[in-house]
Amino acid sequence: MKFSLFVHMERSDPAKPHAELIDELEELVVMAEAAGFETAWIGEHHGMEFTISPNPFINIAYLGARTQRIRLGTGTVVAPFWHPIKLAGEAAMTDVVTGGRLDIGIARGAYSYEYQRLFPGLDAWGAGQRMREIIPAIKGLWEGDFEMSGEFWSFPSTTSSPKPVQKPHPPIWVAARDPNSHDFAVSNGCNVQVTPLASGDDEVTSLMERFNAACATHPDMTRPEIMLLMHTFVAEDAADAEQLTKDLSLFYCQFGAWFQNKKPVRQGILEALSDDEIAAMPQYAPGKIRQNLVIGEAEEVITRLKAYEALGYDQYSIWIDSGLPHERKKKSLQLFVDRVMPAFGHGRRQ
Repeated sequence: MKFSLFVHMERSDPAKPHAELIDELEELVVMAEAAGFETAWIGEHHGMEFTISPNPFINIAYLGARTQRIRLGTGTVVAPFWHPIKLAGEAAMTDVVTGGRLDIGIARGAYSYEYQRLFPGLDAWGAGQRMREIIPAIKGLWEGDFEMSGEFWSFPSTTSSPKPVQKPHPPIWVAARDPNSHDFAVSNGCNVQVTPLASGDDEVTSLMERFNAACATHPDMTRPEIMLLMHTFVAEDAADAEQLTKDLSLFYCQFGAWFQNKKPVRQGILEALSDDEIAAMPQYAPGKIRQNLVIGEAEEVITRLKAYEALGYDQYSIWIDSGLPHERKKKSLQLFVDRVMPAFGHGRRQ
């Protein structure tokens, strides 16, 4: 099982400069590359300091100039916010400037907060249908002389300029949850990204079952790769694990509040949650978070990850966004490198 890092700029303190955040992002990705991580993933989000990444291709191009080996992926671009010609061209240019290290993850999006601002009236179903239309389109544009007459986009014969370095194109990953999304990904030759969020190991198993079912339905297709994304923090000791659990519990309550899209947002920052609002989200209580996320000392983390590897996951991505200070993220990542990765036969690369 390969390891990767899912990481964004994030802040809750308006006094912290964004320029400092980009330096911290670079430091974490460079650490991951030195440790032999396969990929660093950066998604797309708008208008929120909770997750800062208005165009992941900019971040990836920046990081591409500061790394040599690690692959750099969009985890993920939000399909309905893009025109196929624009997405194909920007992705291809990014593949060129990174020397053929781009992976492109595509999703329908998740936050109604963003839909309201970038695409008023869009719902999850409509976003998903646009994702299904845009993936064949960008493949056609990369091949060249592709014209489209679809439900959502139509244009005359067009060729992506530039074209990607990787042939026939960069790996495409689809963020999938329901069986139909898994089926679409497999039938279109795409890899799959899944996350249980904070739903625990039963959901981890169920997501793999959905993927396996899709693969069985399409025996003529080469089995794609599947990546599991989870919040993962290695603790130095029991007290450290307890504190991490409390911090991640608060993070997920904020995450839930963003999804509910009912709290005021000022300068891109969500209004602080009250004790009653936190209590109203028992699914994110510390006990649940400790059980459902991967938080613990090295041996506990190794045991959990070995189980995921046995299920058949090809890549495990550490979701490090957490609201934690940069130094605490670095500490956890270093503990993962030093105490967890050796159990999987991974050594540090120079």
